[in-house]
Amino acid sequence: MPDQTPIYDESKVPPYTLPELLIAGNGTRIENREAWQHIRRPELLRLFESHVYGKVPEKSVTMRFIVRSSAADALNGLARRKEIRMSFDDQPGGPTMDILLYIPNKADTPVPTFLGLNFFGNHSVHKDPDITLSTAWMRNKDEASVVDHKATEASRGVAASRWAIEQILERGYALATIYYGDLDPDFDDGYQNGIHPLFYKPGQSQPEPDEWGAIGAWAWGLSRAMDYFETDDMIDHHRVAVMGHSRLGKTALWAGAQDERIALAISNESGCGGAALARHRFGETVRDINTGFPHWFCNHFRQYNDREGDLPVDQHMLIALMAPRPVYVASAEEDRWSDPPGELLAAQHASPAYHLFGQKGLLVEGSGHIGYHIRPGEHDVTDYDWTQYLDFADHHLRS
Repeated sequence: MPDQTPIYDESKVPPYTLPELLIAGNGTRIENREAWQHIRRPELLRLFESHVYGKVPEKSVTMRFIVRSSAADALNGLARRKEIRMSFDDQPGGPTMDILLYIPNKADTPVPTFLGLNFFGNHSVHKDPDITLSTAWMRNKDEASVVDHKATEASRGVAASRWAIEQILERGYALATIYYGDLDPDFDDGYQNGIHPLFYKPGQSQPEPDEWGAIGAWAWGLSRAMDYFETDDMIDHHRVAVMGHSRLGKTALWAGAQDERIALAISNESGCGGAALARHRFGETVRDINTGFPHWFCNHFRQYNDREGDLPVDQHMLIALMAPRPVYVASAEEDRWSDPPGELLAAQHASPAYHLFGQKGLLVEGSGHIGYHIRPGEHDVTDYDWTQYLDFADHHLRS
């Protein structure tokens, strides 16, 4: 077995060769947007489904939207607040997810919107006392005031520093967020919780080796939020940016790759299995992530532990699947586990897909369709990050 000590020195990264972005499996060179859209893009999606994130089972669900609460004067009059419960099953007690939505009062509707999953319940993104306190299972965490796997009143606003809600609203965007545990509670119990059992065939007790893990389930939930947006006259469902941090940054990229209704995808320090090249063995590796979080990806992904070079895809291809829609990748200097150099390299190697559309991809200076920054600091989401995302969205969603 190879040495499992993390590599944090670029000179020690083993040599690797990336799979060709613009050469199809049959050897055909992809030279125009039509060939990308009709040949290479579908091919890459199938490869990521089969080898990394897993396929979503082909089963329709019965969706219902219920507005649980609404207030026109939330946050001292800055926004309208809505809470929407989505159910996916006719049976009482079936799986649901709750959307918290803030819509700026000063903006003309329908408004462009940022959509993102959160880690500790919708009530954690702001101290607003009227946000419904989640009763779902959560990871115990003292800093989030989660006790016995349940949120407490002290949990309100514990993640507010990551959401910059007032800044988003003042810039004329709505914000929608969902607790990721509504879709999959993010612990390895053989997929008996969350939405996975809703899709099992008779006699099935866990996904097939090439079917979705938790990241696939979280991405599926983002697409169901897009379904809701299509019914809400206050939301411009053609201008929705999906943002995610860490494992939810992986999710944002995978959701954007699959669902072309998503206008912009933002990866904040998503690392291995997200924006960072798998073959660039810096920080977290495929073995690390499959060992630590065996429920995130499809079971087929485990065969690439210590064998990243055998993967038929790499993460520059995931970023490229957003083309021609804009995508943003962000890193932090001290977040070496998430492989900042590998994230930048993936963004660079995704650019040729954008060139097919006459776009500029990643630029060192100026505004391309791939955005990137690296800031000082650790694994987190800051106001600085949000300022970059808002500026990027202004350029691409408002022009």
